Amino acid sequence: MDKMRMESVDMTAKNIDKIAELFPNCITEALDEKHSTPDHKAYKKAVNFELLKQMLSGEVLEGDEAYEFTWVGKKAAIVEANRPIKKTLRPYPAESVNWNETENLYIEGDNLDVLKLLQESYLGKIKIIYIDPPYNTGNDSFIYPDSFVMDKDEYEEAVKLYDEEDNKLFRENNSNNPRFHSAWDSMIYSRLMLSRNLLSDDGVIFISIGQGEIQSLTAICNEVFGESNCCGIISRVMKSGGAKGRFFSPNMEYILVYCRDIIKVGNFREPISEDIVNKLYTSVEAEGDRKGERYRPFGLYQSSLDARPNQRYYIECPDGTFVIPPGDTMPLNAEDGAMVKPKGTDGCWRWSRERYLEERKKGNIAFKPSNGVLITSEGKPAKWNVYTKIWLSDRQEDGKVPVDLISKWENRLSTKELTELGIPFDFAKPTALIRYLIDIVDDNKDAIVLDFFSGSATTAHAVFLQNCTDNGDRKFIMVQYPEECEKKSSAFKEGYTNICEIGKERIRRAGLKIKENSPLTTQNLDIGFRVFKTDESNMNDVYYAAGDYTQDMLSMLESNVKSDRTDLDLLFGCLLEWGLPLSMPYSSETIDGCTVHTYNDGDLIACFDENIPDSVIKAIAKRQPLRAVFRDSSFPNSPAKINV
Repeated sequence: MDKMRMESVDMTAKNIDKIAELFPNCITEALDEKHSTPDHKAYKKAVNFELLKQMLSGEVLEGDEAYEFTWVGKKAAIVEANRPIKKTLRPYPAESVNWNETENLYIEGDNLDVLKLLQESYLGKIKIIYIDPPYNTGNDSFIYPDSFVMDKDEYEEAVKLYDEEDNKLFRENNSNNPRFHSAWDSMIYSRLMLSRNLLSDDGVIFISIGQGEIQSLTAICNEVFGESNCCGIISRVMKSGGAKGRFFSPNMEYILVYCRDIIKVGNFREPISEDIVNKLYTSVEAEGDRKGERYRPFGLYQSSLDARPNQRYYIECPDGTFVIPPGDTMPLNAEDGAMVKPKGTDGCWRWSRERYLEERKKGNIAFKPSNGVLITSEGKPAKWNVYTKIWLSDRQEDGKVPVDLISKWENRLSTKELTELGIPFDFAKPTALIRYLIDIVDDNKDAIVLDFFSGSATTAHAVFLQNCTDNGDRKFIMVQYPEECEKKSSAFKEGYTNICEIGKERIRRAGLKIKENSPLTTQNLDIGFRVFKTDESNMNDVYYAAGDYTQDMLSMLESNVKSDRTDLDLLFGCLLEWGLPLSMPYSSETIDGCTVHTYNDGDLIACFDENIPDSVIKAIAKRQPLRAVFRDSSFPNSPAKINV
């Protein structure tokens, strides 16, 4: 119940809330002197104005980065995340599967660039993100070419590692030194900032991480997503046994779970296991509308309940006797529904009399022979017990609350999966783990699932399997940097030049295998994917002032489109510009000698030919598209453009 404020609206607090919606990482705490007492200090939300200024600036601002959780390079990471890029995603139908029909995407490139390019097309549209970034153990390859990650000399200068006489002021060693963590923190920080924008209001992100960076990652996620939007941390057993480690053998890893808005995200639920079903749901309904359904009998009386005045009453059994939970307070004349006010330790039913009658009418009450749990009106052990019926179908629909410890699906299972597909790759996650994380998120059967550290594309494989299991219509977006395979690796020897080739081939083989194993139930399963790769802009760059151009240079600028770009390149470049998803259907046709592209039944119509005749323009106009796109050179002069 809300209380009256008895004062006008606190506009400062209102404005802080608005800033928190846009920049949760800029919200901190400050002492609330108004509500503090000598014995109790109260705190209120406040704005970190230095950080807010940096979020709104395109340059690195001066000032010490030492008050909150910070590291050398944090401001540069913010600038890099907000900095626009002149790049695009180029389509590769020949490397794709079912290009025209599929709604899945596989994107090759630096995931920082890709996340920037997806900001318009997928803003607020991603329901689930799963990532398995490098754990920064010192052994994993750190191949992301971020321009803001400082080299050794820059870092030493920034932290004043040496004094004026070139004496070292403190020591650094291996993975424990600050620079080692700073580079990783900067890498993940900028990417999480961009990924938050893509999450829907009820979206969830799962991040696998090892022990080394879990503290830093938690602090970063608290800034980016807001500490109040933390759903929890899952501990996971990644392997059994092992002898590595100085003090302990590391067998655990963690999955941080955050959401966009804790108020709007649904509950997490997992399916009830077959073991629990067979152990608890042993009764079968013999009559009525639910005849043949399995249920679990659950006692209406539970000894742990506190005394409640309206929940101690007599219930009539099938043989005409009356039973009541054990206790000392008894009426002289018992009858069905007779209320008894409990005292002390008198037992009570779990439901009120009204709730009991309602459930009995629905057929949700069962009477079974008893071992004397209840008592009769004479105070003797009763021959009957009263149960409620917990229906298996209801529980399966609702599921159960998952625990924050996963002790199954160890990493070794992924080796078996990849071996069966003939895919050479180490250190992948099992598909069962990713399927579990997808499945516990509420209302996700048509979700878009994003993985921007996709590796061998385990997440894509998991989406296929989960859709096959529950007839879902989930789509995936896989993003992977084309890291080269080592020449000594089995992958390279089998012809895979980089990790993207491994991921794409895994998706191809996994989709075919699923179809082969279940041909009748997978006829409509989307096992395709559209391949895109990051590249420089489709447009020619202009680097010179007008007076600096020569005649030879002008001949190179007859078109503002690069000579190696196709109509398909330009079409999907327009989609990114206009903020349209890259997975929708499109068609191409010839009208009066010109090629006309129609995207998603008229969301966009484009023609990139030279000197387009009026007849083509009129044909496009009659279709009333939401957007129409042409090249500058499609028209001979300005009046022709005005005519359009």
